[in-house]
Amino acid sequence: MGDGVRFTLRALADALGATLDGDPAAVVSGVAPLESAGPEDISFLTDGRYLAAARASRAGAFLVPDGAPSLSAPVLRATAPRLALIRLLRLFHPEESVRPGIHPRAAVAVEAYVDPSASVGAFAVIEANAVVRAGVQVFPFVYVGAGAEIGEDARLYPHVVVLDRVRVGRRVIVHPGAVLGADGFGYAPDAGTYRKIPQVGGVVIEDDVEIGANTTIDRSTIGDTVIRRGTKIDNLVQIAHNVLVGADSIIAAQAGVAGSSRLGSGAVLGGQAGVADHVTLGDGVVLAAGAGAIGDIPEGGRYLGFPARPAFEGKRIWILEARLPELVRRVRDLERRLEAIEQRTRESSPPDRESR
Repeated sequence: MGDGVRFTLRALADALGATLDGDPAAVVSGVAPLESAGPEDISFLTDGRYLAAARASRAGAFLVPDGAPSLSAPVLRATAPRLALIRLLRLFHPEESVRPGIHPRAAVAVEAYVDPSASVGAFAVIEANAVVRAGVQVFPFVYVGAGAEIGEDARLYPHVVVLDRVRVGRRVIVHPGAVLGADGFGYAPDAGTYRKIPQVGGVVIEDDVEIGANTTIDRSTIGDTVIRRGTKIDNLVQIAHNVLVGADSIIAAQAGVAGSSRLGSGAVLGGQAGVADHVTLGDGVVLAAGAGAIGDIPEGGRYLGFPARPAFEGKRIWILEARLPELVRRVRDLERRLEAIEQRTRESSPPDRESR
């Protein structure tokens, strides 16, 4: 719940730009899922698949889409219910303001610059020539390497590692354990062993990117690995060296993008999807969970399977794969029948004149 915060439904309707069906003086003090909401909570129905759960819920009010049916409690109808839900959650759980200053147990190099409005937590390390700009939150145990730059209002949660010369844009959120700027995986064979190729490039994270926990984005061999503005990356994702991820892309957990690949704007990688090295995905390409792109996919659209194919083709293949045992039995039966026919034909054929 929201630490004692209470709202009338009239106040919520005004704040959310929603239409209220029900008692405007009714009060709610928290936001809760349909299954656990009580009479003092407001819950939400943003997908018609959960209508039965909403009808069974004990919530005191509901946020619903325009056109949703009436429920057992007052409803606030919103044209864009998911966006309204974001505002609703912020009303009950406002973000804490940044407390400026450097904790006495932080280690900040004399040559580093930390804006007076930034916050640096205990045991954080800011190396020489690093720049931490206005409004940044550096949580405890964060490492910011030499020459790195953290843009305005960015947030680095505990145990984030931003290595040398990595540039992080404005309002970027990096969740615990993520590593930005580790060496790319580059080696050259030499007489039965492998010699490391120096990884001397950088990483550029543009504005409004979010990076999940324990995700890794490797520095480029030369040049930069680039994550364009607005992209959202889930936990446990690997982005290899020299990769470019287009603006407003979505990459779900355990996906991987191999070196020197290019993802267009608005690309979507489902969970455990993979992109092979030097592959280009066009704008709007969607790889379903577990799909693997081993060659270029220039046209936007949904792709399934390994290797990734257009969704319609991929579904047909899945259907046929399920029928393979039956089809194999039928083929073998046909082969036996054909062999029997051929044997009878040979036995019933008159002898060749030349053989008499």
